[in-house]
Amino acid sequence: QVQLVESGGGLVQAGGSLRLSCAASGRTFSAYAMGWFRQVPGKEREFVATISGSGGRSLYTDSVKGRFTISRDNAKNTVYLQMNSLKPEDTAVYYCAADPHSGSRNIALSRYEYDYWGQGTQVTVSS
Repeated sequence: QVQLVESGGGLVQAGGSLRLSCAASGRTFSAYAMGWFRQVPGKEREFVATISGSGGRSLYTDSVKGRFTISRDNAKNTVYLQMNSLKPEDTAVYYCAADPHSGSRNIALSRYEYDYWGQGTQVTVSS
């Protein structure tokens, strides 16, 4: 069982920055692909970014490329999402997720690949 706890959400003006953190339990964190997703009311949860267990591979959805950076610190069992140049359309509840089947080299794009989810953290970007 893996428990994930997100933090770092909040209210920020357009153009500002936030860093989300996701702390994970478990002894084999470096073998999990980790992902960030977001969801607004009435819409499906959408992929934002993913990073392999080793940290050597990452991928982003087009709308956040060049603005968001996913990273991880396996010594701290933590994954981060640095969000810069925030836009009102980035407003959502952000969730981190863990795919324990991926191994250290692979990434995971689909929400159906992830077995464990955090409780979510609200990000609100005002115009």
